[in-house]
Amino acid sequence: MTGKYYEEFEVGETIVHEKRRTVSERDNQTFCDMTMNQQPLHLDAAFAADTQFGERLVNGIYTMALATGLSIPDTTDGTIVANLSYDDVEHPNPVFHGDTIRAESTVLDKRETSDGERGVVTMRVDAYKLDGDDGDETLVCTFERTVLSLKREHAT
Repeated sequence: MTGKYYEEFEVGETIVHEKRRTVSERDNQTFCDMTMNQQPLHLDAAFAADTQFGERLVNGIYTMALATGLSIPDTTDGTIVANLSYDDVEHPNPVFHGDTIRAESTVLDKRETSDGERGVVTMRVDAYKLDGDDGDETLVCTFERTVLSLKREHAT
């Protein structure tokens, strides 16, 4: 268990997640198949070639799910009761097959539940694609994630 308990989150802190993932064609295809999303912009190379992007885009919901997954070990792994909401999702730039994604979470707010036994934590998760070896990055997804977190004193 590597996640943080409610007491360990600090409003304003940014947690840079070390894990990264390079998105493969198979990742995108499998996610689209599993979610029954057959949008040709994600799956059909000939169709996508004639769009403003010139190639297939990775499914944006996959990008959001990947960013969430990259953030979990450092935030809520083993210390969460439930995800309460995902809000204000934006995809400012596309993700393509072969892009490497990293994420970071910034704690926006926290409050105890009315019974004082747990806490509600809201984080902004930002996902970036790495642009080559020069350290440049492009924001590809941002959203707020609100969780119901265990308090250390009440963890069982």
